[in-house]
Amino acid sequence: MMKPITEVARLLQISDDNVEPFGRDKAKIRLDALAQAEKRKSPGKLILVSAITPTPAGEGKTTISIGLAQGLRKLGQNAVLALRQPSMGPVFGRKGGATGGGKCRLEPSDSINLQFTGDFHAITAAHNLLAAAIDNKIHYGNSRIDPLRVLWKRVIDMNDRSLRNVVAGLGGRSVGGTPRQSGFDITAASEIMAIMCLAESRADLRRRIDSILIGYDRTNQPILAKEIGVTGAMMAILNEAIMPNLVQSQEGTPAFVHGGPFANIAHGCNSVLATRMAMAHGDWAITEAGFAFDLGAEKFLNIKARSAQLNPAAFVIVATVRALKMHGGVAISDLGKENMLALTNGLENLAAHIEAAKVFGKPIVVAINQRAEDSKPELDCIKDFCAKVDVLCAVADAFAKGGEGATELAEKVMIAAMQGQGKPLEQLYTPDVSFAKKVEAIAVRIYGAASVVFSPDAESKLKRAEKDGFGHLPVCMAKTQNSLSDNPKAFGRPKDFTVTIRDIEIAAGAGFIVALAGDIMRMPGLPEVPSAEKIDVDDSGRILNLT
Repeated sequence: MMKPITEVARLLQISDDNVEPFGRDKAKIRLDALAQAEKRKSPGKLILVSAITPTPAGEGKTTISIGLAQGLRKLGQNAVLALRQPSMGPVFGRKGGATGGGKCRLEPSDSINLQFTGDFHAITAAHNLLAAAIDNKIHYGNSRIDPLRVLWKRVIDMNDRSLRNVVAGLGGRSVGGTPRQSGFDITAASEIMAIMCLAESRADLRRRIDSILIGYDRTNQPILAKEIGVTGAMMAILNEAIMPNLVQSQEGTPAFVHGGPFANIAHGCNSVLATRMAMAHGDWAITEAGFAFDLGAEKFLNIKARSAQLNPAAFVIVATVRALKMHGGVAISDLGKENMLALTNGLENLAAHIEAAKVFGKPIVVAINQRAEDSKPELDCIKDFCAKVDVLCAVADAFAKGGEGATELAEKVMIAAMQGQGKPLEQLYTPDVSFAKKVEAIAVRIYGAASVVFSPDAESKLKRAEKDGFGHLPVCMAKTQNSLSDNPKAFGRPKDFTVTIRDIEIAAGAGFIVALAGDIMRMPGLPEVPSAEKIDVDDSGRILNLT
C-alpha cells in the first residue's frame, strides 16, 4: 500500500510548509527543506550506481538502484534515492519507461514516465524562449548578433530525426524573420537541463543562465545570454522546476526524482539539489549515472562531483549475464541460452569498467542483476571473476523479490562504503591541463583507446574556445552508449582504436565543453517499430504497455 506523499515527507522530517503536493502521490520540495535538514544532521553516505556497456534494452541500473535502497531499508538503514526523470524520447522510442521494474519500481510510474510535475516542459519552454528572443533581436536589428554565428538551437522532448537540421525564418522578413540554418536537440541534451541539474540555488541558476554562450558577433566576439535580456523570464519559467520532486518506490522508499540529461549526449546525472536532498535526509543516498561507467559515471565524477564537491563512498557496477554474453559474441536473439564461452569472453567488458572505476580510488561492488533464465554456473563464473580481481560481488534478485532480493548487495555495499567513506576522490585530470589532454585522459584511461584525433572543424572551435577563456572547463564527452569506443558496433573490449572528436560545443553556463565523438547525435531518431505503437489507454483511463 502506497503512503500519501505528505506522509513520506514527514518520515523524512520535511515540514508541511516545504511540501507542495501534486495530487496524493508526488510533491515538489522547497529548497528551504535542504538547508533545514543540513542543520539537523551530517550528510549520509553517497553510493554511485553505474553499469557495464548495456544491451539495447538496458541492464536494470535503475532497478538495482531502487532494489539497493530497499535492501538497505530491510536491514534497518535509512536509505533515500536520488534518480533521474525519464525523457519521453526513449519512453516512446526504443527503451520504453525508466522507473525501474518488477518489485523495484517508482510510483506513480506512468506519471513519472510521462509529464510528471512538468519539469521537462519548463526546461523546453525556457530554452525555446531564449531561442525566440535571439531571433527577435536579429529581426529588429537590436543586437550585435551575427545570424550566421548563432549557436543556440531549439529543443523538444521527443525523438525526431527530421528536426536535427532545419532552416528557420522562412517566409520573408515581414512574416518569418531572417532565414538561417539551425536545428533541434532533444530536451535532455539542452544546456538548460544541464544548468538546472548542476545549479545549487536560484542565484546559481541565474548566474549560469546569464553565462550561456549563444553565439558570436561579426568580429567573432562571444555573446552571452545575459545580453539577450530574458534571464528573468527564464527564471520565472524554471521557478518551480528547480525544486526536486519527491515520490516513493513500491516498498515506500523515498525517492527524489529530478532532472534527466542523457549520459551519451549530456552529463547524465540527476540534479545536485536532489542528491543533496537525499544525503541530507538519509543516512544512505543511492544515486545513479546514465548508461555505463565510461559515460555516466565518468561525467558524474569529473563534472557533477567536481562542481558540487561530492565524494561517493563506493561505486556499484551493474552487470547482467545477458549483456556479458552479448559482449562475448552472442546475437541478441540467443542471449537467453547458456553459453559459458561467450560469458567468459564477455567478462573483458566488465574488466574494463572495473579498471576505469579503480582510477578514482574508491571501493567497487559488482551487482549481478539476476534474470529468470540465468544459470548457476553463469552466475558463479561472474562471482569467481570478481574474486580474482579483488572486487566485492553480489547477486541481486531485486526485480522478482524487491528489497528482500537485494539484502546481500546492501551488505556488500555497506562493507565497501566503510572502506571508502572519507577517502579523497582521485582525479582523472586537473582543471589546469589543456582540453585536448582532458579528452585524451578520458579516451585512453576510461575507454581504453590508443589515441584521439580532432577533426579540423573541432580543432578550429577548440582554439577559439581556449582563446575566449573556456579552455579550463571539464569535458562532457558525447559518445555512443553501445561500445567503449566511438563505434557502436564494437562490442566487448575493443583494442587499439582511435576516438575521433568531430565537433565541439561550448556549454559555458553549465560549465563544461561537449566533445562529440564519432557519429553521435544530440537528437535521437525513433526505431523502426517504436514503443509508441504499443502504448494505449483503456476506457477507464488506465495506461497500457508503458513499461
